[in-house]
Amino acid sequence: MEPIPLLSSFYFGSVEHYRLLAQHHRVVIDVGEHYERQSYRTRTSIVGPNGVQHLNVQIARDHGNKMPLRTVGLSYVESWPQQHLHAIRSAYGQTPWFIHYIDDIEDVVLRKYDRLVDLDLATLALGMKWLGVTTEVLVSEQYVEGDSYHVTAGGSGPVTPSTPLEERSPLLDLRTSFHPKRTLPSEVSPCPPYPQVFADRHGFVPRLSVIDLVCNCGPRSLVHLRT
Repeated sequence: MEPIPLLSSFYFGSVEHYRLLAQHHRVVIDVGEHYERQSYRTRTSIVGPNGVQHLNVQIARDHGNKMPLRTVGLSYVESWPQQHLHAIRSAYGQTPWFIHYIDDIEDVVLRKYDRLVDLDLATLALGMKWLGVTTEVLVSEQYVEGDSYHVTAGGSGPVTPSTPLEERSPLLDLRTSFHPKRTLPSEVSPCPPYPQVFADRHGFVPRLSVIDLVCNCGPRSLVHLRT
């Protein structure tokens, strides 16, 4: 039985996130895990005329206390949504497909969310729509323990002692290893190079946001992911 990738939630997500999704029938997103700073949960990366930029979401949290990700709120004290849009426009305004995606990006970024995970899941849904990826996304509000997950036609959730063996699907736990500051895990294959608008200045930059892929490649984005 094919293992189901177990992932942390992510803001837009890297091209490798969607390459992984395109290779599996379903994934599990764990929003019951503890929040971790400087991860894909609050960061996506783009490349502009001056190089790579990390777009970071501002959260509202009780510093020093561990918090389940599902409880982490967003802060709008700073105008980070407008800053993100300005950076995206500067980076991709001259790309062939920018005009086809900017309205979607504005809509999801400027909308106000109570929770970080609501923003993350909205950007995930948008990325999947752009690419035509139909992977089933199972969201667990409870922290996922162990190496299997309970999946049935009637629903899904973490395994309990009473879960029948035939309803336990093996997991591929990538919550810790799939991280922007760590080497790409061996279970996640890198996306091959694709055209990038500033490649003449910076060469090909890997592991960027799905925004980079679609603005540069448009309808052929999924072809590049599956190459």
